[in-house]
Amino acid sequence: MSLEQWIETLRQDGPESEKEQREWLKSVHGITTNYAMWIVEEAAGKGPETYDPDALVEAQFAGRKAALRPIYEELLRLGFALGPDVKVCPCATIVPFYRKNVFAQVKPTTNTRIDLGFCLRGVAAQGRLAETGGEATGNRITHRIPLTSTHEIDDEVERWLKAAYDASA
Repeated sequence: MSLEQWIETLRQDGPESEKEQREWLKSVHGITTNYAMWIVEEAAGKGPETYDPDALVEAQFAGRKAALRPIYEELLRLGFALGPDVKVCPCATIVPFYRKNVFAQVKPTTNTRIDLGFCLRGVAAQGRLAETGGEATGNRITHRIPLTSTHEIDDEVERWLKAAYDASA
């Protein structure tokens, strides 16, 4: 079936919520996870043409989290300085840093704190670097450093960001 036919089938016969729709497409129709997500997003009007990374970042740092924006901007600057192959792809709740894979992410976790997460498999926690439990659960982000001001972005933060970048080569 074409995308349009799948969308029509989903609208006529599928369940209500997007999560249930994805599961229905996978279990009833044998569609793989990524294709099911694509069909559901297109049906909901969330296709690639509606992706607005700037709006996603604005939403993350709106209201009480506005004071965290300078921390994000400095981390973004440091991330891009690592190399010309660094990309970011803002989502609703995080901004991941990519190379071939995600090597770090910025997450405004609370109104007063950003967690800078890292993919650092096999690295023990040390200094401010804390384990997230991600290695045990198969999550890409295995460590984090909490940040509450730009003054906390120091050599230690830069060293771990570079280590995560280098490990993703």
